Amino acid sequence: MDGALIIDKPVDLTSHDVVDRVRRILHERRAGHTGTLDPFATGVLVLLLGRATRLAQFLSGQEKEYEAVIRLGYTTDTGDLTGKRTSPDDMIFKSEQWTREQIENALSSLRGEIAQVPPMYSAKKQAGRKLYELARQGEEVERKAVRVCIHKFEAIKPTGELLKNNLDGTFDFKVRVECSSGTYIRTLAEDFGKRLGVGAHLAELRRTRVGDFPIHQANTLEQVKVHYAEEALGKILCKPDEALTRLPFVDLTAEDLRRARHGLDIRVEKEAWNDGERVRLRDETGNLVAVATFNAAEETLHPSVVVAPENS
Repeated sequence: MDGALIIDKPVDLTSHDVVDRVRRILHERRAGHTGTLDPFATGVLVLLLGRATRLAQFLSGQEKEYEAVIRLGYTTDTGDLTGKRTSPDDMIFKSEQWTREQIENALSSLRGEIAQVPPMYSAKKQAGRKLYELARQGEEVERKAVRVCIHKFEAIKPTGELLKNNLDGTFDFKVRVECSSGTYIRTLAEDFGKRLGVGAHLAELRRTRVGDFPIHQANTLEQVKVHYAEEALGKILCKPDEALTRLPFVDLTAEDLRRARHGLDIRVEKEAWNDGERVRLRDETGNLVAVATFNAAEETLHPSVVVAPENS
C-alpha cells in the first residue's frame, strides 16, 4: 500500500480529518497529506501512503489551481464565509458601478509575482505559535509579506454576467486561480475587493489541481471505501514513481540497484544533470527505488530518500 491517493475533500472536514478517515478505511497507519485545505474548502488533497510518505518533500511545493467565489460587499475577520462581518452594515453597492474594464484591471494587477501578508487565521507560525491560535485569543501581530506568483487570475465566465446579484447588497464573482504554493486565496479575494473599493471575502473554494494531479483523478472517501472493500485499491492508487514524473529518472543495473537500496552512491558516466538536482532511481520494471541527489563534482548519484526496502 505504497503510493499516492488523490482525494476529493468534502466540505466541513479538516485535512487531518481526511487523513484519519483514510487510515481507518485502509488500516494503514502511515498516511499523510502534502498540503492542507481549509475545512470549508473542497477538492484535490494529495495523500501519501506507506513508504511513499517519505516523498512528501518533493510534492509539497507544487503549484495549485482553484475555482473560487469572491463575495463583494463586506469583509470578515477570517477572510472567508466562516468569519464574522467586519465591514459597516450601511455600505450599499450596485453592480453597475464596476465596469468590465475596472474588473479586468483589478484582476491583472494581482497577476504575476506579488507580495501577500499571511492572514491571522492561518496555520503559519510566528515565534513558534500558529497565527490562528493568536487570532482566537483576540491577538493580532505584525506579519511579514511573502512573495507568491499568481500565474492565472481570471473570471470563469468572462463573456457572461460577471457579477451575480445576491439581492442582499452583495455580489458573487466566480474566478479561476493558478498560483504558486503558499498563496492564500482568501487574501487574494480581499485584495481584489480593495482594488474595486469594496470589502470582499471568499465565499467558496474548490481546489481543482495540485501539480500533475487534476480533480478528475480524485476520489471521494466513499469511493476509497468501496475500492478497498472490493480489493481494487490498485485502480486508484498512484505508484510512487507516478507521483514524481517531473523529476528526471535513470533505470539502474542490477549492481547499482543493490547499492541504491542500501543508500550507497552510484557513479554515472557523464554529467547529465545540474549539481544538486533530484533524480528518480528505478528498477528494471520502472518501479521507484529511491530519489537521489546528483553530485556534479564527483559524478555520482546519492540516494537521499530510499523507498524500496533493502531486501525487495
